[in-house]
Amino acid sequence: MLTLHQEHRCVFLKEQLIVILSRLKRLVGTSLDVLRIRFIDLTKPLSSSLPLGTLADLGRSKSELIAENTLLRQQLIMLQRQVKRPVCTKADRILLVLLARVVRAWKQALLIVQPETLLRWHRDAFRLYWKHKSKAHSHKPKVAAETIALIGRWRRRIDSGEPSGFVGNF
Repeated sequence: MLTLHQEHRCVFLKEQLIVILSRLKRLVGTSLDVLRIRFIDLTKPLSSSLPLGTLADLGRSKSELIAENTLLRQQLIMLQRQVKRPVCTKADRILLVLLARVVRAWKQALLIVQPETLLRWHRDAFRLYWKHKSKAHSHKPKVAAETIALIGRWRRRIDSGEPSGFVGNF
């Protein structure tokens, strides 16, 4: 059995351990936040100047550069059609969604469309695709009409208490 002094010491040690663990947790959390911010800064494409942007593009593949160029050109085409606010056609939306899948830095390549808007278009297209894919291919029932009528007659007989004609009468 512990003495009163030993019990107080145990409580004191537990409290100290809790304080140390909470400080350690705060320190680790802050360190992870700093690492996350630095990682985002390091992976963000260089857009501060033309020479730095060109230097950053040297590490990218030709197909990715072509896709980003096409993404930018499509937005310019959309802007040239309008005077005030650009209006996107369905074809524009589909093309931008498809091109954004290919370009790694697609968020930075968007100039006239918000990234959230492009994501919403992608979700809408995905929803329409699966709605169409899961739609019945024919309106013809898989069970013959005579079978459905027979089941209806049996159901009415059972509900009325009339014998069904089978052995066991369900």
